[in-house]
Amino acid sequence: MIDKQFVKQMAKYNRWQNANLYACGDELSDEDRKSELGAFFGSIHATLNHLLWADRIWMHRFAGTAKPSEDIKASVVRISNWLDLKQDRESLDEVILQWAEGLAEEWLDGELTWYSGAAQAEITRPNWILVSHMFNHQTHHRGQVHCMITQYGLKPRDTDLMIMPVSID
Repeated sequence: MIDKQFVKQMAKYNRWQNANLYACGDELSDEDRKSELGAFFGSIHATLNHLLWADRIWMHRFAGTAKPSEDIKASVVRISNWLDLKQDRESLDEVILQWAEGLAEEWLDGELTWYSGAAQAEITRPNWILVSHMFNHQTHHRGQVHCMITQYGLKPRDTDLMIMPVSID
């Protein structure tokens, strides 16, 4: 079981690491960011697009924010312009932080039922599992982006949660 403090910490970590990877992405050409590198979603740009889309889906389910109109297949091409993608990411990271800050502890004890387009089924799971999944999914795909960025000779800053500055808010 997780608690609100965990959710707040992971929301801060999410923003911190997104800033880390997007800063590295700023150093690459658009061609490099969109080059096929063999990751699950192919490129840095496509992977970051998918991750943004997935976070928007989860925030829709958790907080009632706008749901992306695209499905999972189109998630990788949602936003073609790098600066627009980066701005949308920064904006959503603030939404996630605000949601975490206002989260009622008892909400984590509830459960959510939704129709999953990926699984083609209705699913019901405890909220705390779904929140853990959202943050785990972020870390998973950021790890892929980290790998692709290092293939270009760039070195992102540290990614360890225990290294995250305490003063990040």
